[in-house]
Amino acid sequence: MILAIDTSAGTSVALIEHGEVRAEITVDDNMRHAEVIGETIAQLLSTTDTKPHQINAVVAGRGPAPFTGLRVGIAAATMFAAGAGAKLFGISSLDAIAFNELTRGETHPLLVTADARRKEVYWAIYEGLDEDGVPIRTHGPAVNKPQDLEELLTEQNLVTVTSQAKMSAKDLGLLAHKLQKANRLDPDTSALYLRAADAVEPKPNQRFGKAVSG
Repeated sequence: MILAIDTSAGTSVALIEHGEVRAEITVDDNMRHAEVIGETIAQLLSTTDTKPHQINAVVAGRGPAPFTGLRVGIAAATMFAAGAGAKLFGISSLDAIAFNELTRGETHPLLVTADARRKEVYWAIYEGLDEDGVPIRTHGPAVNKPQDLEELLTEQNLVTVTSQAKMSAKDLGLLAHKLQKANRLDPDTSALYLRAADAVEPKPNQRFGKAVSG
């Protein structure tokens, strides 16, 4: 069994067994990941009558995504794997979206985009599926303003079909199953933030406000 967890947008968890989706629960709230992740995993296990020790692999969506939400899913996957004695792996969330689109027969080159806020988008380009049924990523992942991305595509003479599909943990889990069969699952669960976090530590002895003369 594979437990897939992704918090690159909302909170999505899925259970995959022998390449089939047992169940998936998605909470479309991109602000309350920490509040809902635990109960969502518990609900998934209860619904499928699954014990943690029955899960062999846990797969975390690595993004790209904003800092706070993404780290919740990766932390939850890490802790669950440790507690259940399961192996831990990571997959780019954009790869999972591409897998779903290309498996359904979407035309390629395929441009997958996701909201990065700040009037920017995360993106990656894919050129079909390889012999293992895994998306072939040719560009990205990266983050750019939409107009800059358009200029980049024009400069490289790339004509793509665009997907803005939502991330789904079942796609993450099904892709993990393909990679597992091919012995290609990656243990790297580092987050793909692609830019610095909004919150930063203040500089030492930094002064705030205007100086007041004596």
